[in-house]
Amino acid sequence: MKMGNVLLEVRKGNIAEQSDITAIVNAANAELRTGGGVAGAIHRAAGPGLEAETRHWAPIKPGEAVTTNAHKLPNKFVIHCLGPIYGVDQPADKLLADCYRNAILRAEEKKIESIAFPAISTGAFGYPFEEATDVAFTSIREMCPKTKHLKLIRFVLFSETDLESYQSRLNPN
Repeated sequence: MKMGNVLLEVRKGNIAEQSDITAIVNAANAELRTGGGVAGAIHRAAGPGLEAETRHWAPIKPGEAVTTNAHKLPNKFVIHCLGPIYGVDQPADKLLADCYRNAILRAEEKKIESIAFPAISTGAFGYPFEEATDVAFTSIREMCPKTKHLKLIRFVLFSETDLESYQSRLNPN
């Protein structure tokens, strides 16, 4: 689906294996350290240099995003976003939207043409998947007309169920 000059894609896969994408987004923890889920997969693939570089930026607050090099990943950059912990960080919808908006702003600052997002805050942070998907798409729709460099936004989902949920919201007909 196209939004202005930006193509939106949805794929099933591992976000750490998106070799045709300039920047991937890490669903990070506040200390920007290796963790489980998306953060763990990205840190394992990137190698120890990523965690060493992120120390400079930590801690970050919910909704914030910072950019690092991708190290051993097949990408040029990693944009680390701290999503809200559902039921704890409030207002959760605004903080989650800020993650997507700030990631796109960081991408624009680096003149990045392609970015891949995971489903931020939906794993260990407990954000209900369908609600988080709606926040993601609303935020992206708001930001796409404002981009100058970004040409491709890809959502990379780990499970078939998550992929189908994103596809149905992206193409509601």
